[in-house]
Amino acid sequence: MAEKTTYAVIAVGGKQYRVREGERLLVDRVAVDEGKTFHPDLLLLGGDGGARLGDKLKGEQVTAKVAAHVLGKKVIVGKHKRRTGYRRRNGHRSRLSQIEIQSIGKQAARQSTAKKATTSTAASKPATTTRKRTTTATKKKAD
Repeated sequence: MAEKTTYAVIAVGGKQYRVREGERLLVDRVAVDEGKTFHPDLLLLGGDGGARLGDKLKGEQVTAKVAAHVLGKKVIVGKHKRRTGYRRRNGHRSRLSQIEIQSIGKQAARQSTAKKATTSTAASKPATTTRKRTTTATKKKAD
């Protein structure tokens, strides 16, 4: 029997990647600590009969975990112009993040319960009043 294969196209760092659950891939460095999870932008969700994109993706998300921050392979760049003695040698190592796709699909239910908890605690706090600050303009008018 054919195995169900759900895939997604996500956008990370201005590039697009086709991913499946459990995959590990190298992307440009993301501003998330190692071991933490984040939700990249979801562009397309496919597999199991058809692809969905746009408004049909409401309530869907991809969860990715940052496995490690690594340096890419060293790249050497050489410039040379003939008969002038012009030679330049330069290089760099790209800063990358290795991410692991944990889940593709519906949003976690506990996020909605967490939102409810924060709204209920905000409602239970007593309202505080702030005193009116005097500015230099109001002081001049008083003189």
